[in-house]
Amino acid sequence: MSIPKKHFDAIVIGSGPGGEGASIKLAKSGKSVAVIENHFLGGGCTHMGTIPSKTLIHVVRQYANDKKSRLFDRGQNPAKITSDDLLAAVKTVVDQQVADREGFYERNDVKVIEGYARFVDSHSVEVTDVSGVQRPVSADYFVIAAGSHPYRPEDIDFDNPRVVDSDTILQMRELPSTLTVYGAGVIGCEYASAFKDVGVRVNLVNTRERLLEYLDEEISNALSYHMRDEQGILIRQNEEYEKVEVNEAGVVLTLKTGKVIKSDMLLWANGRTGNSAGMGLEELGIAVDHRGNLAVNEAYQTALPHIYAVGDIVGFPNLASAAYDQGRFAGTHIAEGQCDERLVRDIPTGIYTTPEISCLGGTERELTEQRIPYEVGHAFFRNLARGQITGHKAGMLKLLFHRETLEILGIHCFGYNAAEILHIGQAIMAQPAPYNNVKYFINTTFNYPTMAEAYRVAALNGYNRL
Repeated sequence: MSIPKKHFDAIVIGSGPGGEGASIKLAKSGKSVAVIENHFLGGGCTHMGTIPSKTLIHVVRQYANDKKSRLFDRGQNPAKITSDDLLAAVKTVVDQQVADREGFYERNDVKVIEGYARFVDSHSVEVTDVSGVQRPVSADYFVIAAGSHPYRPEDIDFDNPRVVDSDTILQMRELPSTLTVYGAGVIGCEYASAFKDVGVRVNLVNTRERLLEYLDEEISNALSYHMRDEQGILIRQNEEYEKVEVNEAGVVLTLKTGKVIKSDMLLWANGRTGNSAGMGLEELGIAVDHRGNLAVNEAYQTALPHIYAVGDIVGFPNLASAAYDQGRFAGTHIAEGQCDERLVRDIPTGIYTTPEISCLGGTERELTEQRIPYEVGHAFFRNLARGQITGHKAGMLKLLFHRETLEILGIHCFGYNAAEILHIGQAIMAQPAPYNNVKYFINTTFNYPTMAEAYRVAALNGYNRL
């Protein structure tokens, strides 16, 4: 008995941030919408990516802060943290996030279909559930928000529990004594920092010349110094692996330079691949690159204008926040036929190392290459009363602004709560001239003592150089 085909105005493939942003926007615009999810509601972001990793990092940070607290100078010490403690905290938050997502879709009358979607023609997909039952559905528009997964070289044995990636590391039964992280992108740096904070000895192998090269160089250098000199992480820059061997004693990573690194566990954090395989996209004329990503135009349309793609499956910047806005952008374009491109420009970067990093706008190198006359203002957290009170003295806020118009061109923050602090500057940077002006921070009264006061200090520091 065949299952009759159900038709929708729009079908969204994937329920991560990109899929959620698109589906909710379309539903609120009066469209009939279905979301197809082949894993768990919330996608990889909720179950294996942003939510579990940031929960783990938060718990680890609390533990590290307790260890450094002045209260423990009298001989008290917090209990040793275990993998069970970490995973229990992660599960609590993930379960709450899934319940929230279920509520969003139910309240907005979005149909959730479980299974794997494959295009059979440009307006129809076949959804196969876990029991193998196939259901045909069709739509006028599609938004592909299928996400990505860690890149796995074929010569590395990921079936061995000593070799993990960002999707499997939270399945560990116990914390390793030593961990080697291969790949020093955002995921690699965040996990290296977190595991060091719970007492694991960490080796971080970077395939590039410096950490997170797209950051402002001063911020990147500050991160390297803090991870190496303050946390004690052993960083090896500009290295590539030759082979990975697993034995009873642990994992042996051999680098092309001849160096050999031994550890209890290897976290492979070098690249991601879009979840486009098996979707039938090539048959529709939609090209897939070597990393499984799809090419899109400024409106996030693929080679077929009624099929959109957002989030990790289109590549950079691979951020949950960006994916949500891209999904909302695509949904608005479908519903209204147009959308202001500014909705997905100037998206801040948040990196949850210890301390955090967050940035928005141009770096010094970029502004120099563009021959834009800029000035720099610094506020070092060690000089702020709030930094001294809380003990979070590592870090700084850095403002880059135009020497003539005083327009804010870049905000770069390294330190405790950087991802939150950045948004104060973001609100002013988003204003049109003449309101986007560094003098706003000079003429504004901030609560005292606060970390937000760093904006006034940095603005004065830079303005006094003019």
